Amino acid sequence: MRGLGELESAVMAALWSSAEPMRVRDVMDVMDPARPFAYTTVMTVLDNLYGKNWVTRERVGRAYHYRPRLSKTAAVAETVRGILDESDEAEAILLHFAQSTSDNESDALRRGLRRRARRS
Repeated sequence: MRGLGELESAVMAALWSSAEPMRVRDVMDVMDPARPFAYTTVMTVLDNLYGKNWVTRERVGRAYHYRPRLSKTAAVAETVRGILDESDEAEAILLHFAQSTSDNESDALRRGLRRRARRS
C-alpha cells in the first residue's frame, strides 16, 4: 500500500483479516510466524498507523483494541484517488490504466460507470 512500509502493510493485512477489533497480541498471532516481531514493535507500528489515520482504536481496560479505519477496498480506492489528485496527468494515467485492464476488469469498470451514470 502506498504510504505504508512492509511491516505496516503486514499489520494492516492482519487487521483486515478480522471482523473484530484486535489487540496487539491478536495482531501478532495472525502475522507470519516465520517473521516474529517483538510486542513493542507491533505496538509502535499500530500507534504509527493510528497517527497516520489508517486505524481507529478504543481503550478496553488497559489495552487498546484496533480496527482498520477503512476496508481494504476503500483504502486502495482512496490511495488511487490520492495519486490522481496529486498528478497533473490524471486523464493520461486513467487511460493508460484502462488499456492495461483484463477483460474482467474492463467489464467491472463499465458496470461501475453505468451505476455512476444512473445516480447522476
